[in-house]
Amino acid sequence: MDLHDALTQISEIRQQVARTETFRGYRAAPVAFSAVVACLAAGLQPVLVPQPAANFLAYLGLWIGAAFLSMLVTGLVMIWHCRQSTSSMTTPITLLAVGQFLPSVIAGGLVTYVLFQHVPEAWWMLPGMWSMFFSLGIFASYRLLPKATFWIGVYYMTAGVLCLLWAHGEFAFSPWAMGVPFGVGQVMSAAILYWTLERKSDEQERHE
Repeated sequence: MDLHDALTQISEIRQQVARTETFRGYRAAPVAFSAVVACLAAGLQPVLVPQPAANFLAYLGLWIGAAFLSMLVTGLVMIWHCRQSTSSMTTPITLLAVGQFLPSVIAGGLVTYVLFQHVPEAWWMLPGMWSMFFSLGIFASYRLLPKATFWIGVYYMTAGVLCLLWAHGEFAFSPWAMGVPFGVGQVMSAAILYWTLERKSDEQERHE
C-alpha cells in the first residue's frame, strides 16, 4: 500500500465516522435569530412592499435578504464553532452537514430564478415551494442532527403544502405565508437544539 492509498483510506474512514456523529454546529441562538428575522420581514412587508404582485422584485429582495442575513449569522457561528472545537472531526462533520443541506438551497434558488424570469403567473407559489425546499434540506441532513429534527422537516413540508393550497388569489403574497412557517419552524428548531444538545452540554459542564 502506497502513501496515496493510505491517505485515501484515512479520508474515507473520517467521512464514515463523520456520518455517525451528531452535528453541533447549528446553535439555538442563531436559529432563533432567524425566526425573529422572518417575523420582522413579515411585519415590514406591508410597509416596504404594499403591493408585492406589482413590485415582485422588491418582494423577492425583502425575503431573499432576510434569508441571506439568517444564513450569514448561522454561517459565522458555525465557523466560530469549528475554530473553538478541539475535535478533529468538527470540520469534516460541518462540511458534510453543509453539503447535505446546500443542494436544496441551490434548487430553491434556481426554481425562483426560472419562475421570476419566465412564469410570472406562478409567482404566488414561491412561499410554499420555499418551505418545501427547506424541508428537503432538513430531511437530507437530519441524520446528523437530533432525531426530533425529522419532525421539523415534516412541519416545513406540511406548511409548504398548506401555503400552496391557501396562499393564492386574494391571499397571494401574504406576509404571513412566509412569517408563520419560518417563524414557528425556526423557534421549534431552536428549542430542539437547545434542549437536546446545548442544555445537556451545560449540565455536563456543571457536573464536571
